[in-house]
Amino acid sequence: MGLLEGKNALIFGLANDKSIAWGITQAFKREGANIGISYAGEMLERRVKPLAEKVDCTWVEECDVTKDDQIAITVEKAAKHFGKIDVLVHSIAYAGRDELNKPFHETSREGFKVAMEISVFSLVALTNAFLPLFNPGASVMCMTYYGSVKVAPHYNVMGVAKAALESSTRYLAYDLGPQKIRVNAISAGPIRTLAAAGVGGFRDMYKHFADMAPLRENVTIEDVGNSAVFLASDLSSHITGEVLYVDAGFNTIGVQISDKDE
Repeated sequence: MGLLEGKNALIFGLANDKSIAWGITQAFKREGANIGISYAGEMLERRVKPLAEKVDCTWVEECDVTKDDQIAITVEKAAKHFGKIDVLVHSIAYAGRDELNKPFHETSREGFKVAMEISVFSLVALTNAFLPLFNPGASVMCMTYYGSVKVAPHYNVMGVAKAALESSTRYLAYDLGPQKIRVNAISAGPIRTLAAAGVGGFRDMYKHFADMAPLRENVTIEDVGNSAVFLASDLSSHITGEVLYVDAGFNTIGVQISDKDE
């Protein structure tokens, strides 16, 4: 019997088969969860629907998380289909490509607002909207990155947004704790996703990461999927408000020097 047998899990932010959300979806399916998938915008529909079929998911809904009425409709549809929800995965982030290529001090007012609304406020909005559907013991999780606490060149406004996302995780965990609802974040090492493609110098960073991380390896969407299973399951029943690093230990390294000559 799987670790998530009988649990209803909604995954927001699936874009394609390189997405962290896809790694999570596959792991949830393996562990017996009933899965619902939500994606942003019509353009992604042709990529997402075939993936949903692969995991026998029949609840596939478009949702623009910048619109409260769309979120409300999505909640209504989820209530009809699932009744109650046990797991909510937020794998949503966006910043304009321009904002990730120029220096941070040149971030535009509009670019800052967009990054914050889509990457951070959407977690608050979705959690609040789904609150009436959550079973006791429900687990909410979001995806973050080390650029939230240290400078990752070119990550810019996205790093600031991830810092706000991690802080939001803690405040939500505090609010929802009395209802036995847990809220956590997974901080994954760099992964070649659609979102990463927009970050200047990503290739070099990806290589540097594997050279410097204690395990000397990059992480995969499967690694993140397995960690998400842990946070979604009863095995993590008293873990909330935390950031779980799935990064081969990279975040533990202070002074970064190459050991290649050793």
